[in-house]
Amino acid sequence: MIGAIRRREPKTLFADGRVAVEGMSGGNEPMKRVTLGGDRLRRRDVLARGAGGLVLAVVTAVGAAPAPGSDAAGQSAPGMFADGGSSSREVRRQSLESLPVERMPAAHRRDIEAFERSTTIFRRLPEATVTCDADLLGFLLDKPDALVDVWRVLEISRLSLDPIAPDQWQLADGYGTEGVVRLLHRERTRHGGLLVFHGRGAYSGPLSPRRLTGSCLVVVRHRQTEGDDTARARHVVTIDAFLDVDGLGLELVTRALHPLIVLSAASNLHEIALFVSQFAAAGARNPGGVARFTERMPRTAPEDRRRLALLAGGGDATTLGPTDDALRTELAARWLSVEQLDASRSR
Repeated sequence: MIGAIRRREPKTLFADGRVAVEGMSGGNEPMKRVTLGGDRLRRRDVLARGAGGLVLAVVTAVGAAPAPGSDAAGQSAPGMFADGGSSSREVRRQSLESLPVERMPAAHRRDIEAFERSTTIFRRLPEATVTCDADLLGFLLDKPDALVDVWRVLEISRLSLDPIAPDQWQLADGYGTEGVVRLLHRERTRHGGLLVFHGRGAYSGPLSPRRLTGSCLVVVRHRQTEGDDTARARHVVTIDAFLDVDGLGLELVTRALHPLIVLSAASNLHEIALFVSQFAAAGARNPGGVARFTERMPRTAPEDRRRLALLAGGGDATTLGPTDDALRTELAARWLSVEQLDASRSR
């Protein structure tokens, strides 16, 4: 799923109708500008949503493999994009070999081994930085449905992620992509952690004459880089995404969309990192408002709402601040509404 949330940022338009799209590098700095014909970009971006939509949206994992014209190391074709990520076989091998499969149940090991045998596309996304309390970050990674519920209350996303069993969710992006996501493994250390997600999904809709199906493996690593365990602590998040598409013809389509899938994936991770940092900052300034806001989250279990309010507010839910309506306005102000997202997809 590409673009679960999107910032309100003007696009750079040129006199000849071209559109300049800027993503982010591994250090959250502007990446090399990508320019494509405006109409062509919109059409291919729509197709990319269908192909890339099989990958877990909440942890922002969309993968990509070397496209025609890229070098043997898996680097991008010159002039297309430079996001600081990697699609190389060596990085892919190291990522899989580093997973602690010996500590996983046999069924989960088999899920991972399937990607050793067959991966249509792989991408290590550029690093993103999140500024928040370590326990808040850990909670949102363990309970991604709570973060999605925040977006839906703010009316900035149509994504749904509903728990159907412990560590298992039903996913729908609102535009034709549906699937089941499972958390295979989690580890927490004093200053970081590892999570391994597996997804199986499909796309059905006007973008494809056939139903697109596939599986994904999403490896999320995070480590604290500076600060103590407070709202001002900085964490680096790295995601390795593996996508295996069913059918040779669909593989060829997905590989052809490589540049746009990679660009969207890097941007998606960066956008979510920005939102979590913004949410944490709002909680530090107005813990009472955040506590009241969480009471409006209908899809989140009461105990998880209380936990989120406690972590985001630093343990203080009594400090007076702006109302929760004002907080909603603040949190939603920099992001496109669902109506604007719908309009962007219909162009």
